Amino acid sequence: MTDTSTKTPLTLLGLGSMGTALARTWLAAGHPLTVWNRTPAKAYALVAEGAVVAASPAEAVAANGLVVLCLLDDSSVDSALAGLDLTGKDLVDLTTGTPADGRARATWAEERGARFLDGGIMATPSMIGVPEAGGYVFYSGSAALFEAHRSTLGVPAAVRFVGTDPGHAALHDVALLSAMTGLFAGISHAYALIEGEDISPKDLAPLLAEWLGAMGFFAGAAADRLVSGDFTTGVESNLAMQVTASATLLRTAAEQGVSTELISPYLDLMRERLTADPASHGGEDTAGAITLLKR
Repeated sequence: MTDTSTKTPLTLLGLGSMGTALARTWLAAGHPLTVWNRTPAKAYALVAEGAVVAASPAEAVAANGLVVLCLLDDSSVDSALAGLDLTGKDLVDLTTGTPADGRARATWAEERGARFLDGGIMATPSMIGVPEAGGYVFYSGSAALFEAHRSTLGVPAAVRFVGTDPGHAALHDVALLSAMTGLFAGISHAYALIEGEDISPKDLAPLLAEWLGAMGFFAGAAADRLVSGDFTTGVESNLAMQVTASATLLRTAAEQGVSTELISPYLDLMRERLTADPASHGGEDTAGAITLLKR
C-alpha cells in the first residue's frame, strides 16, 4: 500500500479525459485526493483507486487547501466556484483559457483571499504520468504558491514556471499550439499533394519528419532577428527569392488539384512585406514578415 502520510492532499474539480488522467496519477503517487465532477459517475469510478468523492464543489473546496481546476472553460470555473469561501485556498487553474482569462481569474481569486496559479497543459491525457512522453505544464502567477506545491504539481507532468504575470502560462500554451497548428496545416497540404499519385503517405511521412526537424532552426534564428531587429545579416534564402519560389508551390497545387487555403496566408504575408519596399526588404530573411502580424 502506498504511504500517503507525507503526501500533500488536494482537491480536483473536473474529471474529463485530462482531469481523470491527472487524478489517477496523483492517486497512484499516494496523494490523498478529493474529487468532484458535474457528472457524478466519473467521480465514483475513481473511488476504487482511493479518491474521495465530494457531493458538491463547496464540499470539495472545503476538503483541502490545494484546489486544482480542470474544467470545460472559464465560465465553468465561475459556475463551480460561485459563492464559495476561498479564503486561504491555493487555486491552480488548468482549464484552457486565454491570457486575459488568467489575469482576470488571478484578480478574482485575490479579491477572495486565495493565491492563484494559471496553468497551460502541453500534453495529451495519454502523456500524463508518463515522464518519457515529454509532456509538461506551464504555470504562471503566484511564485510562492508554485514553490510551495512544485513537487505535487510535478507528479502528473514536468512543470515550467514562466513568470508572475498570470496570463503568461496561457500565452505560452497558445503560442506553442498556434505553431503546432501551422505545422499540421503544412503537413496536411503535403499529403493532399500526393493523393492519387504512386507515392504512399507512409513513404512520405519519414521524409516530412526529417525535413521539418531540420527546419526547426528557424525558431531560434527568427528569435535572434526579432530581438536584434537585423533581418539582413547572414541571410541565405532572402525574401525576394522566397516570394519568387512560392509561385512554384502555387502552380504545383493547381496542377495537383489541391486548394492552397492552408499555405496561401503565409505566402501572401511574405509578398506583402516585399511589395511594401522591395529595395529594403528584398534581401531580408523571411522572419521580417512576422512584424506585419501585429495589426
